[in-house]
Amino acid sequence: MAPLVLLSPACLVLAVVTLAPIGFLVATSFTDYNQRTLFTGEYANVGLQQYTELLSDNDFWTSLLRTVIFTAAMVAGSVLIGMGVSHLLTRLGRGWRYTVTVVLIVAWAMPNVASSLVWNWLFQPGYGVANWALARLGIFGDTTSLNWAQDPMLAYIAIWLLIVWQAVPFIALTLNAAETQVPKEYLEAARLDGASEYAIYRIVTLNHLRPTLLLVTILSVIWDYNVFNQIWLISRGGPGDATSTLGVFTYKTAFVGFHIGHGAAVSVVTTLILLGLTAVYIRNLLKSGEDL
Repeated sequence: MAPLVLLSPACLVLAVVTLAPIGFLVATSFTDYNQRTLFTGEYANVGLQQYTELLSDNDFWTSLLRTVIFTAAMVAGSVLIGMGVSHLLTRLGRGWRYTVTVVLIVAWAMPNVASSLVWNWLFQPGYGVANWALARLGIFGDTTSLNWAQDPMLAYIAIWLLIVWQAVPFIALTLNAAETQVPKEYLEAARLDGASEYAIYRIVTLNHLRPTLLLVTILSVIWDYNVFNQIWLISRGGPGDATSTLGVFTYKTAFVGFHIGHGAAVSVVTTLILLGLTAVYIRNLLKSGEDL
C-alpha cells in the first residue's frame, strides 16, 4: 500500500483539477444548461440533442474546416522554421549559440496574452510599427492606416506570424537537443562518401530526428488546434466570422450566447478529435520502438 499512499496526494490533485472538470463538461453536454441555469440552477437532461444539433450546424463544420486548414498552416510554418533554426544552432560558435538560445527562451517564456497584446499594438493602424515599416519600404504604398484585423487574409497573416513566433523556440530547442545526439561518425562517413550537406541532413540527420520530429509535430497540432487567446485578442474571430476557429466558436457559443450545454458538446467533440490525434502519435511511437 505504500506506493498508493505516496501517490494519493498527486492523484487527488489530478482528480480535482482535471477529472472533475472533464466529468462536469461531459455531463453538461447532455443538458440544456444556459443563462437561466446560472441564476436558477434549473436545467433539463436532453440526451443527445446538443450533439445532433451540433452535427447539423453549418457554422460548426465551417469552423472545423477553418481550424484544420489554419492548424496545418501554423504547424507547417512552425516545424519548418524550427528545423531551420535548430540546424543553424549546430553551425554557430559557442557564443552565438548561447545568445540565440537565450533569445529563444525569452521569446518562448513570454505569456501568450502579453505577447498577443504587444503584437496587436505592432499591427495597429496609425501608429503600428509593422505598418510604419511597410510604408517605409514603399512596396505596398502607404500602409500607415492599414487595419489588419478588418481584412480576413491580413488577419490570418498577423495571427499566423504571432503563433509561429511563439512556437518556433520550443521546436527549435527540442530538435536541437536531438540533433546534437546524432552520432558524429555517421556524419563523417557520409562526408567521406562524397554526400552533400543537404543529403547528409536528409538521410542521416532527419532519420535520427524522426521520433522527436513526430513528437513536436503532434504537440504543435494539439496546441495550434486549441488556439484561442491570440485570435480573440487580435481579431475577435472577425471580420465577421472569417477567423472564427473552433476555439472562438466554442467561446462565443458558451460565453457570449450562453448556450453552455451546446458549447460543452463542442468541447467534447474537440477533445475526441484531439484524442484521436494522440492515439495516432502513440501508435507511431510504439511502432518505432521508442519508450513511452
